Amino acid sequence: MQHDKTPEAAADVPARRRFLNTAALSGLAVAVGACTDKSGAAGAAAPASAAAGSHAGAANATHLAPGELDSYYGLWSGGHTGDMRVLGLPSGREIHRIPVFNPDALVGWGITNESKKVMGTKPDGSLRYTVADTHHTHASYKDGNYDGRYAWINDKINARIARIRLDYFVCDKITQLPNVQGFHGIFPDKRDPVDPAINYTTRVFCGGEFAIPLPNAGTEDGSKYRSIFSCVDAETMEVRWQALIDGNCDLVATSYDGKLAATNQYNTEGGVHYEDMMSAERDACLFFHVARVEAAVKAGKFKTIGDSKVPVVDATREANKDPKTALAGYVSVPKNPHGVNASPDGKYFICSGKLSPTGTVIELAKVLDWFDGKLEKLDDVIVAEVELGLGPLHTAFDGRGNAYTTLFLDSQVVKWNVDAAIKFHQGDKSAKYVVDRLDVHYQPGHLSATHSETAAADGKYLAVGCKFSKDRFLPVGPLHPENEQFIDISGDKMVLLADHPVRGEPHDFIIFKRDIVKPKQVYSLDESPIAVKDPKESGVTRNGRKVTVKLTSQAPAFSLREFKVKSGDEVTLILTNLDKVEDLTHGFAIPNHNVNFIVNPQETKSVTFTAGKPGVYWCYCTHFCHALHLEMRTRMIVEA
Repeated sequence: MQHDKTPEAAADVPARRRFLNTAALSGLAVAVGACTDKSGAAGAAAPASAAAGSHAGAANATHLAPGELDSYYGLWSGGHTGDMRVLGLPSGREIHRIPVFNPDALVGWGITNESKKVMGTKPDGSLRYTVADTHHTHASYKDGNYDGRYAWINDKINARIARIRLDYFVCDKITQLPNVQGFHGIFPDKRDPVDPAINYTTRVFCGGEFAIPLPNAGTEDGSKYRSIFSCVDAETMEVRWQALIDGNCDLVATSYDGKLAATNQYNTEGGVHYEDMMSAERDACLFFHVARVEAAVKAGKFKTIGDSKVPVVDATREANKDPKTALAGYVSVPKNPHGVNASPDGKYFICSGKLSPTGTVIELAKVLDWFDGKLEKLDDVIVAEVELGLGPLHTAFDGRGNAYTTLFLDSQVVKWNVDAAIKFHQGDKSAKYVVDRLDVHYQPGHLSATHSETAAADGKYLAVGCKFSKDRFLPVGPLHPENEQFIDISGDKMVLLADHPVRGEPHDFIIFKRDIVKPKQVYSLDESPIAVKDPKESGVTRNGRKVTVKLTSQAPAFSLREFKVKSGDEVTLILTNLDKVEDLTHGFAIPNHNVNFIVNPQETKSVTFTAGKPGVYWCYCTHFCHALHLEMRTRMIVEA
């Protein structure tokens, strides 16, 4: 995408970039080693705007004709809004927001009884939580590729994991992890680790970031704090087991054969204060032999913590010294790694250095050799540790042997070849592993390519989330949008195609072809046990001070012209949308009663509220549905 700039503004770009890097480096200089000259293997990259300008035709790929559909879906974490965002790509258009952890007034999430049941409530019926912090989202697999069944997303603040049904693009289950604070990394398995005949996702692994007292009785002695790694059942969403570990968890990855789950770790020191987290020379990538963990649980070799009944196995270093019986192994990696990602060929996990300018390539076959007692030192699983640039964070893949890593401090994406990096690490200094560099704007974090961490990686597009947008969009006061940049990676050189402003604070995302999912456009009446299937079933019933109101919507009318309740009644209103036409959604709002929600075609929802002061309250349709939409109303008459 081209951007018009004055000569003065264009001249300011290098100076501004130097300032950004200097500012970012100032807080980390104590830990970041010197990086080699970027004019090395690949040479210095041209500014992204120049690259985009020289490939102006390529940017047209992001500008779809009216009515033309995108080729890919993107699922984005919503950050503090607690939702999941659905983008169409390559256009970058936001198609939908799926409310998950936080109330949403558009659809009535957190207002309807059905959504409250999913979200979780206190004894008084109010929501247990109304804030969240979503970071990572991943989807279910079959035969190494996405299968379109589910996606999962985490809530870091309250240690919750949510599941999204991809037939309706709605959240259907939320589970709170016991014994965990700062639930961060998340990844589903790609096939069953125990039964090789099961070739689809059965488990989701969750990394606990913050070490806490276990049970959490509030002691200030940090030496007694521990972190927990969790395994959640993909179908029931119950916690299957947990593992007590040394250090904490950052992100999570799983192997294609289902046998290994891993989490990269910073703060292996177990420090409570900043300076205590920086004392060790290296940190770790922690591997779990999943089948052994589950065998230990089955054999009763676990404990429980506090009120939780979840089995907790011992995955600490001290308890896992013998590789042949170990449940877990700790691979040494450079300090404060920030990301672990699985290559599409199933051979490697790659850890990014963050405070080291390196990427570490770990060969998974060697990890299994260590667990089998065939490898003397676990660190021998490292087959490459090569310099990439300043502040490497996360890695994506194109399925052609190339990796793409964000460089937070350099404000770049670096493209590098994994096989060439291994050769270089083994002593072949003529191996040119860095293929290309692209300036991005500014300070990139997560990135993902189309089908990146699947066996079907197609190397078409890459998106990168930039934490600071600075001057890329119209100013809107102090809070800037973030910048999700879209890149063509189909050729030897990366080409920046577009900038997309995104409301903060998104983190991670995945991108997959649109034919992976088959969304349903109309609900089935039978999905709700309380559906009002015929307008004749409408009416008001009373049981003491509890009143049930049943009604239907069918454009342009509700089945009841009015209904009567008494002030102070506990009213449960059940509404079914009997329209069968795609895109014919109705809403229902009651003034002064904090009720507003929608019902999609053939969907049923209910709300429970206390009738207010005596009076007439016009209940109206909030979602445009018909030429007579404004006339679509009913009266709630509240009697004394």
